[in-house]
Amino acid sequence: MDPALLAWLRAQLGPATDEKDIAARYARLGRAHDVAAEVLTERRVALLAEPLRMTVDGVVTIDQSNNLAGLERQIAGLQDLVAPDDLPPGEASAGLVTASLMPTRRTR
Repeated sequence: MDPALLAWLRAQLGPATDEKDIAARYARLGRAHDVAAEVLTERRVALLAEPLRMTVDGVVTIDQSNNLAGLERQIAGLQDLVAPDDLPPGEASAGLVTASLMPTRRTR
């Protein structure tokens, strides 16, 4: 994995994100945006699996709703960011296109 790509992913996901996990996801998905979206979506799902707000009367109140809103904003804003592996605007993809050639006239 390219160091610039790894730096971009760490900037989106945080420095504590495991490099091996990022590399494995990138090898499977092929795009940095897809890797970042998958990790952030998993974090969002983990927050939703637990109660967002918990109160112990007179002791402590834990509220995760702002964290959830922040993750949702980050996922939505991910599409506006340019990753190092994105193609410049207007440039065609590097995909291979094949077409069969047909003669214009029938031969005898």
